[in-house]
Amino acid sequence: MDTLIALRHDLHTHPELAFAEHRSSDVVASFLQALGLEVHRDLAGTGVVGVLSNGKGDGARSIGLRADLDALPIVEQNEFAHRSQHEGRMHACGHDGHTAMLLGAAEELARSRDFVGTVVFIFQPAEETDAGARVMIEQGLFERFPVDAVFGMHNWPGLAAGQFAVHTGPVMACADQFDIVLAGQGGHAAMPQQARDPLIAGAALVQALQTVVSRTLDPLDPAVISVTRFFAGGEAYNVIPTEAHIGGTVRAFRAEVQDQIEAAMARLSAGIAAAHGVQAHLDYRRGYPPTVNTTREAVLCTEVARRVAGEGKVRIDLPPSMGAEDFAYMLLEKPGCYVWIGNGLGKDGRMLHSPHYDFNDRILPLGIAYWVELVKRALSDN
Repeated sequence: MDTLIALRHDLHTHPELAFAEHRSSDVVASFLQALGLEVHRDLAGTGVVGVLSNGKGDGARSIGLRADLDALPIVEQNEFAHRSQHEGRMHACGHDGHTAMLLGAAEELARSRDFVGTVVFIFQPAEETDAGARVMIEQGLFERFPVDAVFGMHNWPGLAAGQFAVHTGPVMACADQFDIVLAGQGGHAAMPQQARDPLIAGAALVQALQTVVSRTLDPLDPAVISVTRFFAGGEAYNVIPTEAHIGGTVRAFRAEVQDQIEAAMARLSAGIAAAHGVQAHLDYRRGYPPTVNTTREAVLCTEVARRVAGEGKVRIDLPPSMGAEDFAYMLLEKPGCYVWIGNGLGKDGRMLHSPHYDFNDRILPLGIAYWVELVKRALSDN
């Protein structure tokens, strides 16, 4: 375990951003090659795929296990020895730990060969913002490495170390973005009657957008609309601006809800703009889709987690998160399940994406045990 902790610390010390994970990919590929796995490095630029087969034959199953490689553009504020050596880049989401756990599982499975079939170890770049999972799929991931199911795992601060959380159905939300431009007619602030003020229309629209969730959607369909940007004009106090810009994010768990929200936003934008004598243009962009576990695989992962952590250490009652995850693209292609492994209580605000965050090395053995047991159960010869 000391070797894997050192590897994890090395990755943390040298964080790399989306599609630039060259050193991290070298570390992963070298580790897998030393184990004797078949290693491929030509998907999504810095992606790495390792293949381990045992007893392959007619009817043998294959599963994919995925870890992410990229870091975040955050200035780390930790002071420990393995803090980032690259200013403005940090492993603030635990992808260094995810990589170490999956490499540890590959090491154990390569040694024991206690399964029948094929394990595809997927080390994916660019999870955070650039949809590396989608890029790997578009470049032929599942055509070249066919799997019957695919599985992911993410550390979860706020969930006690030693515990897992497994969801049947939605586990993470979509991450859509929108921009609305309200175009009016600028003028002198002392003579507003000569202008068509887009800022007033924008203020009304920001308020109205909050009614989409409360008055358009089914109350049993969770969703969030957050306006995070609103700007207009320049530095002058006596000028009514020509345009106002509104932007933000939409989160939901079903594609049908995304459709409803987009339609309602378009209707409100057009109506409020018309009421104020301005023009509205809505640019609604679909981002990461919802991450939705399939029932059979969620049941399997629950059983596996209980076996390695203990009967009372697996939460199946936690609400899904409104955060997003590009593992969703893999679950659109294949059955599978994405679970949370407790990283500890996240004291002092040391949650995901915090400049004080660090992956909990004490959960490495549990994460490895989970992956190994999952392979044994999913690729049993019984």
